[in-house]
Amino acid sequence: MKDAVIIKSYQNGILLQLNPESSFEELLEEIRFKFAESKNFFGNAKMALSMEGKKLSDAEQLKIIEAIRANSKLNIICVVGQDETTEQLFIKALDQVDRHFSKEDTAGQFYKGTLKNNQVIETESSIVILGDVYPGSAVISAHNIIVLGGLYGEAYAGGNGDDNHYVVALEMAPERLKIGDFKYKNSKPSKWGIKPKVAPQIAYVKDDKVVLDSLTKELLSAF
Repeated sequence: MKDAVIIKSYQNGILLQLNPESSFEELLEEIRFKFAESKNFFGNAKMALSMEGKKLSDAEQLKIIEAIRANSKLNIICVVGQDETTEQLFIKALDQVDRHFSKEDTAGQFYKGTLKNNQVIETESSIVILGDVYPGSAVISAHNIIVLGGLYGEAYAGGNGDDNHYVVALEMAPERLKIGDFKYKNSKPSKWGIKPKVAPQIAYVKDDKVVLDSLTKELLSAF
């Protein structure tokens, strides 16, 4: 069982090398054990998680994330694919956002999947969406909203009435967006059916209105 999972730690993430011959329950048991043992080593850092060696379903990935959270102080903010670069770009952007825009835990809630068919997610904590938010669907958070995908529907951050929150998305083309009591409406038609060029953007309140900006170090250093 000791070879079922090998953990490699990097500055902004953790790689789990999974033995393809081990059962999922064996993998899960060893993940629980190893992260409980290394709880003090990892501390309460925010990390991206990558898994390789064994093909896993979305449900199995979520179970692994839950096992890590239950047996450590780590905040897993998203899952990075081995053959994708968009998520790696987002990790860097999210790291900058966390440093400059908020002192709270931006990974209060984790949702993996695409919102469509008028689905609505509402939460009292910040939320990370691993997927797209299609037109007609909505994400409502008392704090911050981070969409690792396209935001083409509605987003309402700062639902507690505080406008000192933000919305981040890889592709920002919302039908409606609100932060605190300030509203933003996109005048451009949504292009959610077209594969976008990856360019993370952030929406925040400035001079009593919601503005959209590219997520750059220059912008973030001004706050």
